[in-house]
Amino acid sequence: MSYVPHVPYVPTPEKVVRKMLEIAKTGPEDVVYDLGCGDGRIVIAAAKDFNAKKAICIDINDDRLKETMENIKKNGVEGKVSVEKGNFFDANLSEATVITMFLLTNVNEMLKPKLEAELKPGTRVVSHEFEMRGWTPKEVIKVEDGNMNHIVYLYIIGEHK
Repeated sequence: MSYVPHVPYVPTPEKVVRKMLEIAKTGPEDVVYDLGCGDGRIVIAAAKDFNAKKAICIDINDDRLKETMENIKKNGVEGKVSVEKGNFFDANLSEATVITMFLLTNVNEMLKPKLEAELKPGTRVVSHEFEMRGWTPKEVIKVEDGNMNHIVYLYIIGEHK
């Protein structure tokens, strides 16, 4: 098994979730992967509000996955959203057209070679708060949620260097 990152669970504010999916231009042709999906809010929004073809949530924490499954049912997106228990470093991400994440800079750093090896050109990578050092973002936006300012980075594989 590869490195298992410790990333504290901090839910992404709804306003930021929407902006992440908007900046990626998420739509009906997309397969969205959320790495470390918490309570599932991003994959649920991708399926329910942005009509993504498919959304996959990958998390290692049983409590988060249980909460995600409950939220999937509550939101009526069974069949469009799937849950994978495991380490996203071990997951095959090649099907993704959009990757979302709210990790830490050092984890993003370790993920870069995997993303470059597995993702097709044109795949959008959206990071909440933490940049991908060495990659050039296509867009950087600030999102005010009432409590604080957040930063959302959009990278496009093939245009990221």
